[in-house]
Amino acid sequence: MRYLDAIFAFLAAMAVVALLTPLSSRLARRVGAVDKPRERGLAVKETPRLGGLAIFAGVLLAALVWMPQNSGSPTRAILLGAAVITTVGAIDDVYDIPPLLKLIGQIAAAVLVVHGGERLTELTLPFFGLLTFPHEGGVLTVIWLVGLMNVVNFTDGVDGLAAGLCTIDGIAFAVIAFDLQGGHSTAGVLAALTAGASLGFLRHNFPPAKAFMGDSGANLLGYLLGIVAIQGTLKTTAVVALVVPLLILAVPFLDTAFVVAKRIKYGNKPWSADSNHFHHRMARIGFSQRKTVAYLYGWTLMLAGFALALRFIPYHDHGPPHRYHLGWGLVMIVLALIALAASVYLIYVLEILKFRVTRARELRVADPTTSEYEINESVRREVETGEFDRIE
Repeated sequence: MRYLDAIFAFLAAMAVVALLTPLSSRLARRVGAVDKPRERGLAVKETPRLGGLAIFAGVLLAALVWMPQNSGSPTRAILLGAAVITTVGAIDDVYDIPPLLKLIGQIAAAVLVVHGGERLTELTLPFFGLLTFPHEGGVLTVIWLVGLMNVVNFTDGVDGLAAGLCTIDGIAFAVIAFDLQGGHSTAGVLAALTAGASLGFLRHNFPPAKAFMGDSGANLLGYLLGIVAIQGTLKTTAVVALVVPLLILAVPFLDTAFVVAKRIKYGNKPWSADSNHFHHRMARIGFSQRKTVAYLYGWTLMLAGFALALRFIPYHDHGPPHRYHLGWGLVMIVLALIALAASVYLIYVLEILKFRVTRARELRVADPTTSEYEINESVRREVETGEFDRIE
């Protein structure tokens, strides 16, 4: 049964990564792949990168043992693409290569998977039905995978965040993949070993971190989650095929969309580095790293739980004509409102309103002669641009 394969793959990947991360850190120090404290980063001491090498080793071992290796399986193509993106990321961790070269490496890894037969050819949308992509599937798959690599990479800015989110997301994908595809889901095994590798690395990455995964790890985990989403949900005929991965990956997606929109608004390049990610902004309103990741873990767990509820709560018939049931439908509406309220609280109330009140008080204390209008304008400008110092 694939259920057991998934459990064993999870445990094996976790153990291998936990054991090999100190070795990858030693190699990182030797080759100079060390992250130093800097203005836009949250590292408080020199920390070795290249954790992605340990993550890749755990993924490789678990995949070779518990995923199918026959000629018709995409496993070899997936692992080859994983090796490519890990290598590109490792080179970037050491030498800081230009964004264009990183993008070419990401596209190359995605193309290898598509060439191996893993592509999105159809998608079921709620209220619209089945959409087919007889010719565009390969391109859409490449765009999806490259996007996920960058989304996860963008979240890797505070100790334990990317590894923790990928652990939660991997487990959620594994549960749903097994439910959609039965007890023989290869996607479920891949999701489980991705979660296990992430959790094994989290052992060394939880604040205060002893090691960073670097681009080699963040791109690899994004790549694997992207494949899992295609295999486990997007390629199925389930009504929630698209909704589920968007909910499970909502936190990194929202973070990336928020940051990119800010950069474009102020005339900066979308790939340029700044300090406007959720974790940066939460740090500036006085949150510790552990409190920051705890809030973002909780948000991710809540949205992943709602995604699971969409699949398991019988609010409609899974098969045509998909009749809806009033009682369970009301339960889902309540859960959706709770998830929405919590998201608004985290994005708006917690960050912006808490900042407005505290920052205004700081400005009054610093200069009692400042008018209320000047204080309000200063706070408004700081909230809009995201350019403000950490408040106490």
